[in-house]
Amino acid sequence: MKKVMVTGCFDLLHSGHVAFLREAAALGELHVCIGSDENVFQLKGRYPVNPQTERRFMLENLACVASVRVNQGFGVLDFTAELDEVQPDIFFVNEDGHTPAKETLLHSRGIEYVVSRRAPAANLPSRSTTALRLECTIPYRIDLAGGWLDQPWVSKHYPGPVLTASIEPTHEFNDRSGMATSTRKKAIELWRTALPGGDPARTAKILFSFENPPGTDEVAGSQDAIGIVFPGLNKLNYTGHYWPESIESWHDEDTLRWLEEHIYLVTLGPRGAGYQVLADTRITPAGAEALARAAEDAWAALHNLDLHSLGNAVRRSFEAQIAMFPNMVDAEIMDLIGQYRDQALGWKLSGAGGGGYLVLVADKPVERAIQIKIRRKGWED
Repeated sequence: MKKVMVTGCFDLLHSGHVAFLREAAALGELHVCIGSDENVFQLKGRYPVNPQTERRFMLENLACVASVRVNQGFGVLDFTAELDEVQPDIFFVNEDGHTPAKETLLHSRGIEYVVSRRAPAANLPSRSTTALRLECTIPYRIDLAGGWLDQPWVSKHYPGPVLTASIEPTHEFNDRSGMATSTRKKAIELWRTALPGGDPARTAKILFSFENPPGTDEVAGSQDAIGIVFPGLNKLNYTGHYWPESIESWHDEDTLRWLEEHIYLVTLGPRGAGYQVLADTRITPAGAEALARAAEDAWAALHNLDLHSLGNAVRRSFEAQIAMFPNMVDAEIMDLIGQYRDQALGWKLSGAGGGGYLVLVADKPVERAIQIKIRRKGWED
């Protein structure tokens, strides 16, 4: 019988976990390796609800599981020592757990790498640990171009827009990954499970102020609060201030569906605890202008449903960002981008860089990538 290995946190064990484990066990003898409490904290910024001893006990008592180990390492690839112990024939992940780094590691060791599409067991609802903690409809946000112009010390050099889309919580996006997870947590503190009704500008200002009380040293950009609260696609026009001078919204259904079909996210993992994106910055008027013009071109491409122009504009926006913020990328990230150049028309990172997601604009499906669902106007009703 072949050996099958899976890894994960497996906190608050639920039917989705069991369905995943049973699917993996159908391929052979199943060995489960769980992240340690300390590594979960390092990756997610919080400890699991159930400690590693309890998580291990629960998994060991499932009939489909042959053995359970606590991973000794840290980071996304915390299981390398366990690979040596188990020596699996197959490494099994779901689509949310897939990363190119994992795939490269497993292929280098001659281990078959199998990615499953997350699916609930028959007649049961789809489950995630996040949903069990709190049934929450508060969105995430993705920025498509122009990011950093929401900081006045950038847009004072040249005014320009940031393009955002509000994203339904169909996936448990990683903390510190550029999907406005920190701002979303503040929204949950304020409103628990759903955004309030009423004027979105007022709601976004409340959220922005709550996240950035007087005396805040590093003010979070307002694109995070606006991107979460305002449905659809939005163009936030910054002119050297923390709040945009104007907001243009776009709710055309054909455009939203078209964008959902052509945006793909490849998981990189969260940024490390000591990551310093602002080190070695070189903000210039020319750099800010290049960023602004690329974002304007991306907005025009969205209105025209011009995929090649959108990909080009997103790529130029990213290049303008890393010209001013070189610590957004490293050799590993640039190597990964190189692997997708033939599959994508444009690319960027989901946030400030150093982790999170590689965002691809592509005219054909990207294997093992995540697709987004844009929140529509009136979605909460």
